[in-house]
Amino acid sequence: MMCTPEPLNPVFLQFGPLSIYWYGLIIATGAFLGLWIATRETERLGLKKDYMVDIVVFAIPAAIVCARLYYVIFEWDRYAGGPWWKVFAVWEGGIAIHGALIGSVLTAYIYTKIKGLSFWMMADIAAPSIILGQAIGRWGNFMNQEAHGGPVSESFYNNFMQYLPGFINQQMCIDGTVYHPTFLYESVWNIIGFILLLVLRHKFNPRRGEVFLSYVIWYSVGRFFVEGMRTDSLYLFGEIRTAQFISIVLVVGAVIAIIYRRKNGMANKYYNGKKVK
Repeated sequence: MMCTPEPLNPVFLQFGPLSIYWYGLIIATGAFLGLWIATRETERLGLKKDYMVDIVVFAIPAAIVCARLYYVIFEWDRYAGGPWWKVFAVWEGGIAIHGALIGSVLTAYIYTKIKGLSFWMMADIAAPSIILGQAIGRWGNFMNQEAHGGPVSESFYNNFMQYLPGFINQQMCIDGTVYHPTFLYESVWNIIGFILLLVLRHKFNPRRGEVFLSYVIWYSVGRFFVEGMRTDSLYLFGEIRTAQFISIVLVVGAVIAIIYRRKNGMANKYYNGKKVK
């Protein structure tokens, strides 16, 4: 599907040589909104909101480092023969959300152990905020015209994309070709997940840990299908996309964790703290 490219300006504000990009602003907005929701829930459950603030403060740098490390490991051929400092050149692009999640979860686990808190309780509180932050963050990819899918067919455009807001279609026009707005697919999937997690948490009062594990399952299922459409995937080996492989592992692992924790009495409290009868 051919088009005339008129991309949006990726720069939000320019102060002399200093540029503030939409990407960073959108990511920060998602992080702060997620933190606000999580701290309110932390207080509702009778905990200090500082606990969640501390976790985020420690988790952000860990997430950035692990996101970059994850990307470099799976793109090692690109960096092996170049200058060593390229490994750290985050400003040139190249971070992976799965790496960021690994860094964040490890940080939260260590923090909760030091503070004597339940990791699963804090993870349940944070889960809706995480997936909402991911939903918002994908719009940063939109502004950068990245993380998109392959070219769309004329029939797909006429039957679906023409009904999207014009600015989305125009931004997905890259080098004269319209591409699948996979950022939008994943963002919508994550917003639905955010709503479902809130309903699960407040209407069904699940066992401790199962809000977070439900998040892992929901996000991973959506990411598996969206990843199959993207043109910038990392590959594990051959035609196996890393994110799809990790998504399968996470879904299986989360299901096993739910069953194992229930059978072994490790999920003996409901989300609101009451004992399982």
